[in-house]
Amino acid sequence: MQYLGMSSIVRQKYVTCFLTMLNQENLIFIIGSPRSGSTLLQRMVGSHSKIFTHPEPHLITPLFYLGYYTNVDKAPYDHINAAQALREFCEELPNGENDYLEALRAYASTLYEKVLNASGKEFFLDKTPAYALVLPFLTKLYPQAKYIVLTRHPLAILHSVAHSFFAGDYKTAVETNPIIQRYIPAIGAFIHERPVPFVHIRYEDLVNEPEKQMQHICEHLRLSYEPETITYGQYKHISKSYGDPMSVEKHQRPVGDSIEKWVPDLLARPKVMAIARRSIASLDEDHLAAWGYPKEEIFAALSSGRASPTQTPLNIYRIKRQVLLHLRKNIHKNLFGKLIKKIRYYCDVLLRT
Repeated sequence: MQYLGMSSIVRQKYVTCFLTMLNQENLIFIIGSPRSGSTLLQRMVGSHSKIFTHPEPHLITPLFYLGYYTNVDKAPYDHINAAQALREFCEELPNGENDYLEALRAYASTLYEKVLNASGKEFFLDKTPAYALVLPFLTKLYPQAKYIVLTRHPLAILHSVAHSFFAGDYKTAVETNPIIQRYIPAIGAFIHERPVPFVHIRYEDLVNEPEKQMQHICEHLRLSYEPETITYGQYKHISKSYGDPMSVEKHQRPVGDSIEKWVPDLLARPKVMAIARRSIASLDEDHLAAWGYPKEEIFAALSSGRASPTQTPLNIYRIKRQVLLHLRKNIHKNLFGKLIKKIRYYCDVLLRT
């Protein structure tokens, strides 16, 4: 009755306020490493009629590095003093860390709410691989959100990283961005400790049994299963700077042709095989077991494979990546780097207000 007595403007504000009341349960996070099939899974889950998603918004990671938990190594301000000041300030909050988390949650939730309300959907799906590296913080921030954990054979990830970004150069891939050394311990510990409820999906199971795995996911999300989510390619998906730029667009539904592409490549390249074995040896057995690939079984597929090096076809993305990697090499010491710094200086002068 009170609502009926309001003016149209007040009623509109009331409705808007009601619509923006996002519950944690309306947030879904896909937790997975780069090159694990997370963009594929995002598009499948995001094809559900009640779910809206956007490629890798990266809302959470910057909040982790504000200084209360940890801070960035370098910033254009005194980040060390800022971190200490923030911790001392939070000591005066009535509920300490809980009040700080509430404030951070209000920031992130406001953005999630706005984009979700504009979409007309009920759930927002955030798939940002970097969240896997700040999972203790994320689960404190959103303990009641829905979590989907995706894992993939570690050597398939290594193979994909090397050939997607480094033209098959495993050594440079491991030295530049040791993805499996960073993500397997983080996600393995999360799976083992289970700080929040989640559903765990292996990439190989997802592409071999997509209907079964999507039913499992929908059950966890408490949503009705929609068969159309399997044929994700029939829908229009937002595609911007982040996410898989090469593979996921090629197909209308999951395919399993890349499950063991790493096997013939390693068999054909002894030096790469040695890099792979060292990479796996550096990982904890418990983390690998939790990941879904026990250490003693990692190399089992090699026993029945045939040697054949992976051919990496060139495309615009890979060419740009290789050019950037080449230009960045020793850039702080060579003449090209000095030229770039000089150009940057003049640009700063010209653009200075």
